[in-house]
Amino acid sequence: MTETPRIWIIGASDGIGRELARQYAQEGARLILSARRMAALEELATRIGGAEIRPLDVADRASIEEAARAIAATGPVDRIVHLAALYDPGRIADLDPDKAAQIITVNLTGSFHIAQIGPRVLRAGGQIALCGSVAGYIGLPQGQIYSATKAGVINLAESLRAERADLDVRLICPGFVETRLTEKNDFKMPALIKPEEAATAIRKGLAGRRFEIHFPHRLTRSLKLVRALPYALSMRLTRRLSREDDT
Repeated sequence: MTETPRIWIIGASDGIGRELARQYAQEGARLILSARRMAALEELATRIGGAEIRPLDVADRASIEEAARAIAATGPVDRIVHLAALYDPGRIADLDPDKAAQIITVNLTGSFHIAQIGPRVLRAGGQIALCGSVAGYIGLPQGQIYSATKAGVINLAESLRAERADLDVRLICPGFVETRLTEKNDFKMPALIKPEEAATAIRKGLAGRRFEIHFPHRLTRSLKLVRALPYALSMRLTRRLSREDDT
């Protein structure tokens, strides 16, 4: 990593991405901020003392291509952090199919677009981080279709890591973070943390060596244990969670 890294944050207009941009700006990084909402990006850039703004929609491959061409024309990037996502909790039987398709397009297909296009702007050995979720570890009640897409992103990051030895591929798996997305939940969220804590965990994790950055550990380690259990045991636990949701 160069002394003054150039970092592209996708999904920077809100939540974890916004806080991550603020923290990297405090470290003196040269930032490129992307999201759909231009006004929010402009406000953030002003607040953190300046940044390059490249609006895009991860569901629109052409907009990513356009942003990547403009970024590459001004020099290589050291790190890409892709955080953009949609979320709509609910049981499978109750989900709106059009909304579900949109979530798949943004979360999974959008991550695929970044995985393909992002490396073109990275310096040799540069870092690209995709955002999964602990919701992708195991099928949980009311997690669909978000959980399914995040399981796909986890798999995508693992494959990219195996295929691209020339890149530093990372996976970010947050737990519950207090953002505009989790405000939709009508259940008690265990180990809920603030965006500031999430951004700090990501920033420190990406500076380290581990492939997966997951947090908070008091939640993620429990879910990793459930995932490692045989289905006969793990599904007994998840069915119990489903019954608790009904009460």
